[in-house]
Amino acid sequence: MRHGGSVAVRGLFITFEGTEGTGKSTQVRLLADDLRAAGRRMLVSREPGGTAFGRSLRGMLLDPAAANIAPWAELFLYLADRAQHAREVIIPALERGEWVICDRFVDATVAYQGFGRGLDAAFIRDASARAAVGLVPDLTLLLDFDDVSVGIDRARRRQQGDGTAGVEDRFEHEDIAFHSRVRDGYRSLAVSEPGRIRLLPAGIPSEELHRLVLAEINKLSGARSAADG
Repeated sequence: MRHGGSVAVRGLFITFEGTEGTGKSTQVRLLADDLRAAGRRMLVSREPGGTAFGRSLRGMLLDPAAANIAPWAELFLYLADRAQHAREVIIPALERGEWVICDRFVDATVAYQGFGRGLDAAFIRDASARAAVGLVPDLTLLLDFDDVSVGIDRARRRQQGDGTAGVEDRFEHEDIAFHSRVRDGYRSLAVSEPGRIRLLPAGIPSEELHRLVLAEINKLSGARSAADG
């Protein structure tokens, strides 16, 4: 994987991205289960909230009571979460040779705060790269719905079931236009980096989507093995 620092990293860094309700958490879990069963040394994390510090920020960022948070304040909280997460969790795991699977990373900030909020995309890219110590995922799996409202409905049903409704659903209260801009941002990123970002259909059954995820993982693993050999 690409890393802007001086320390060589040996693990693989895989991220899942997508608008609300695309099934990222399910696919992260299914992939992690398969890798553990295969004896793969790995770590699963998420943004925001991959560290103790990040969990306190997650509460602020996703709480619907913070609906009036300024977009720039929102951005800097995400960057603070990433700066701690990269240094405390991701880089050490990669240096140990582990695979890191992360639910959201830099692409989410570009899509949500750049395209969604309309903040300066060039600034976001630069600041995110600095916060992430230059870390770039080896593979990003972008789960995509043609209709973002389907994902919003799915997310709200899930939150009613897991008790996070009214606690971690600030973005689900954004209007459809916002989520459409976020989706456009993600798809723009996929076009600009086809070698890293794989666009996968979120609307198919989760088992079928998992097979597509595994196919991409196998290609990545094969390419790494060939390069190491």
